[in-house]
Amino acid sequence: MRVRSFPTFKYNFRTPGTRVEGPIRFAVGQTLQGMVLVGQSQRGICAILLGKDAPALRDQLAEAFPNIELRADESAFPRELNQVIAFIERGHSEGGVTNLDIGGTTFQQRVWRVLVGIPSGQTRSYMEVAQDLGGPAAVRAVAGACAANVLAIVIPCHRVVRSDGSVSGYRWGVERKLAMLAEERAQ
Repeated sequence: MRVRSFPTFKYNFRTPGTRVEGPIRFAVGQTLQGMVLVGQSQRGICAILLGKDAPALRDQLAEAFPNIELRADESAFPRELNQVIAFIERGHSEGGVTNLDIGGTTFQQRVWRVLVGIPSGQTRSYMEVAQDLGGPAAVRAVAGACAANVLAIVIPCHRVVRSDGSVSGYRWGVERKLAMLAEERAQ
């Protein structure tokens, strides 16, 4: 199953509830937004995590994918790592198509599909996303799906805000969310 993708990423959704096919190889790089960890399964990139240091990023990966073998492998997929870094820094990248391996529940995947459709520089409220899904009472569930996202920026949960337009929690920090929104609006 596929949805609209950015020029360099193909959004491949796994059957809801299925586990990632490990092992997960990962590499850490530096961006203008801080450090990034990119994790790749047998099917594609399954994690893009943001943080301040490599050990904390590895801990995030282990928490997101318990009981899956993790292998640090800085040289195995440099094109994909560089592509993610370019996407984070410029909002686009070159270098061919990279597959994303997206898990989650049925509801999470529905939310993430809506988020992928939010144009850069724009936001939607949790309520608007819930309404797009046909369930205006599902605001908290939408927030939970955003919090469960492990593919930073390529599934743009940073573009979801409160109904009054204010910024609330973000897995990788409110300050980072504000900075990304400001950068997107300036482009």
